[in-house]
Amino acid sequence: MATLCPRIAAPRDAARTTQGQRRFSAANFRHAPKWRFQAKPSEPHSLHRLTARLPPPFTTNPLPRPGFRQARANSRSALNVQATALKVCIVNTAGGGHAVIGFYLAKELRELGHDVTIMTVGEESSPKMSKPPFTRFSELRDVGVNTIWGEPSDMAAASSNAFDVVIDNNGKTLQAVQPVADWAKSKGTKQFLFVSSAGIYKPSFTPPILETDPVNENSGHAEVERYLAALDGVEFSSFRPQYIIGSGNNKDCEEFFFDRLVRGRPVLIPGSGQQIVNVAHARDNAHMIALAVGDEAAHGQIFNCSRDTGVTLDGMVELCAKAAGVQDPQIIHYDPDQVARELGIEVKKVFPFRFAYHFFTEPRAALTMLGWTPAGDLASELEERFQEYSASGRGQQDMSFESDDKIIAEVQ
Repeated sequence: MATLCPRIAAPRDAARTTQGQRRFSAANFRHAPKWRFQAKPSEPHSLHRLTARLPPPFTTNPLPRPGFRQARANSRSALNVQATALKVCIVNTAGGGHAVIGFYLAKELRELGHDVTIMTVGEESSPKMSKPPFTRFSELRDVGVNTIWGEPSDMAAASSNAFDVVIDNNGKTLQAVQPVADWAKSKGTKQFLFVSSAGIYKPSFTPPILETDPVNENSGHAEVERYLAALDGVEFSSFRPQYIIGSGNNKDCEEFFFDRLVRGRPVLIPGSGQQIVNVAHARDNAHMIALAVGDEAAHGQIFNCSRDTGVTLDGMVELCAKAAGVQDPQIIHYDPDQVARELGIEVKKVFPFRFAYHFFTEPRAALTMLGWTPAGDLASELEERFQEYSASGRGQQDMSFESDDKIIAEVQ
């Protein structure tokens, strides 16, 4: 069975020791002091302090999830479509996990009746455009989305239009975002949404990570958020995604597990395997951002753009194995410090998740302020992803596992 983390939404200082709930402490999150080979047998900081009433505590009991269409129908955005369509410009990255968020966001905003332009960074002739989600942009054009290409440093050259809302789903530094923000202000834009990153947070030993938790003030994302918060005449909100999956994603995440499982190889996990992460579907990320468009409740707020449940690293193996139809997957745990010391392998470059501590955020602000709820569950979403993985033929391609083999030889 996959190991899922309990749902948590109680105030951080509340002692939660009742049956069906789990009290968290730093001791719960430390790895075992000694590592060995294991083969698996059968004061808070934010730009704006959140003041909304906290939701009731989540329990470990699974709650029924509505289907995607039902969940969307229950959202505020679907119930209260604005009478006046807004002109929205999405500045979309040309690579990485965020690109697929822009794809789903453009589609949903258009379905809500908005006039949507998505500007992808770079040139349409770039080799990057031969990968998803860009190969699916015809779906956007079919529903009336305007697709253009250009450079954030010269937005005026890309479009002469004025927009009510600008969404930057590209920049990681002030150098990249400031020209877009300044251009938006000069055009009379009233709302600017920034897709930031949960990587902005400092390590926490009292998860889940909330929007009010300390951030690395020297990070590029933090610098961007400070600049946008001080921008006169433009309402600003920031969204901090974590790990992203979904059809059209071109950044390996779940593929790390599929690549090994379909070839009968063990899956190597640094540490105990009980570290908790947060993996969300890009469709849910996009829906959260779409809810904020034109919504005064979002002004000046920070939103963790993530699922409301976590999953352990071992749990990811189990869920991916189930999606791939693999029985009894083999998991090998290893000491990342030993591997770095003895083999010179920097584990963060060969493993797709953070592993030194529990890294999962809770979308408390979106739940309380936007009326957002995630539509799907991770298990079914991984099944969807495996179908796409199988259709791509990647499982039959030649692939090197040199680093894996070195690590296995070291720990055995």
